[in-house]
Amino acid sequence: MVLTINNMLTRVKSAVANFMGGIMAGSSSSDHVNGSDLPLKFPYMRPEFLGLSQDEIECSADHIARPILILKETKRLPWCTGYAEVINAGKSTHNEDQACCDVLTVKKKAGAPSTPSKNPVKRRSSLPNGEGLQLKENSDGDGLTFHYWALFDGHAGSGAAVVASRLLHHHVVEQLQELVDILKNSTVLPPTCYGDDPETSVNSRTLTRAVSLRGAAGAPGSPSAPQTRFFIEKKIMHECLVIGAIEKAFQNMDSLIEKERAMYNISGGCTALGVVCLLGKLYVANAGDSRAIIIRNGEVIQMSTEFTPETERQRLQYLAYMQPHLLGNEFTHLEFPRRVQRKEIGKKMLYRDFNMKGWMYKTIEEEDLKFPLIYGEGKKARVMATIGVTRGLGDHDLKVHDSNIYIKPFLSCTPQVEVYDLLQYEHGADDVLVLATDGLWDVLSNEEVGEAVANFLANCDPDDPHRYTLAAQELVMRARGVLKDRGWRISNDRLGSGDDISVFIIPLMYGNKLS
Repeated sequence: MVLTINNMLTRVKSAVANFMGGIMAGSSSSDHVNGSDLPLKFPYMRPEFLGLSQDEIECSADHIARPILILKETKRLPWCTGYAEVINAGKSTHNEDQACCDVLTVKKKAGAPSTPSKNPVKRRSSLPNGEGLQLKENSDGDGLTFHYWALFDGHAGSGAAVVASRLLHHHVVEQLQELVDILKNSTVLPPTCYGDDPETSVNSRTLTRAVSLRGAAGAPGSPSAPQTRFFIEKKIMHECLVIGAIEKAFQNMDSLIEKERAMYNISGGCTALGVVCLLGKLYVANAGDSRAIIIRNGEVIQMSTEFTPETERQRLQYLAYMQPHLLGNEFTHLEFPRRVQRKEIGKKMLYRDFNMKGWMYKTIEEEDLKFPLIYGEGKKARVMATIGVTRGLGDHDLKVHDSNIYIKPFLSCTPQVEVYDLLQYEHGADDVLVLATDGLWDVLSNEEVGEAVANFLANCDPDDPHRYTLAAQELVMRARGVLKDRGWRISNDRLGSGDDISVFIIPLMYGNKLS
């Protein structure tokens, strides 16, 4: 009897993983071949800012009770940020979500040339709970302070998510070091080239490209005709430099995971959703299927786009078209409404290629019988029948099940970065930025989340520092639901989320005080 129940539970867990997870059940090839023989780079743990004991961590991993963990002390996070999380309903042993929040200072790299500042630049000094946000002069004149929040949704193991939660913000700092002078000084920018040749430097407010036209000032064909240089100027805004720094930080994080997987057991991969608040602007960087929304005056503003096989179909198909060897002679880059059968050779069927948004008919050939690069629809769509997200970190060893076909070439680590100017609006106490992993968005829409948060905060004491954590707890509870005879259920008896759920709620009113 016990054996039968265990077998049943195993099948149920596999079914849940197949339906809810980013990796198809059975694709264990994503783990390192020798992963069990290598040490962990960082031990598995829940977010450090939760301040959990080992006993609390073990209790939080109860897949039956699924207790909701919340931030105990608001002073642990800046801006009175709220946080809540819950483990999955048996999809994976651990909660594969990870979270990080920090306040960091960027200082110019040692040896980098200094740029004189005509106007003293002030920065904000922040206490951990967001209080005491008075301006003060930067004592050494070389630093910039920024706030950072991030969520990582792991799959096929928690290794990549744990490593990224510990290190990604340090890569952001490293990239921003190159920009300290540029970002601090509004009147003088350093040249992008630090050589002595003025022709290799650039204007203080633009990046330029020199184009040489020979013989412009002399007789045609004359060997003594001087060269005239015309400069085509392309203006680069400061925020574009920050976006580039964040993109590069993600890329370097992914490269580090690839490099160190030979030394450490860094299992699986993870999606990454990060927010950098710098000089009064929010930079929301997303690589995966987590989501960020802003709730302002009851209005919902989506700040990220999910990257799935469906949303990135054309990019994936184009890559497969240009490099067909990546398909291992087992897949076709074309998309059909359904799987093509041999009896349909010679007949016409609708299809889409990388250069098409619509559909057109083609005559089915032998080549079209191969398994499609993208198969399935909605949350069930998979790249090469394996993974349901197309951007993230890690997954360097991920292969198609029972084959030697690597999937990583189709997975991008570069995030899409959206910018929100905090200083452009006057935010109230109920205006917030919500970050959540897909466990929340699988069952709740933007409008449902916006309404739930707005209603909850409206009924809270505006001076209660715990209001944002309680609002995060409310969202997690709504998405998880309650356990009934037919599983976890939410409002209107809908199926609740069986996935890991993590939620940050960040009040934006503190952003109005930044300079």
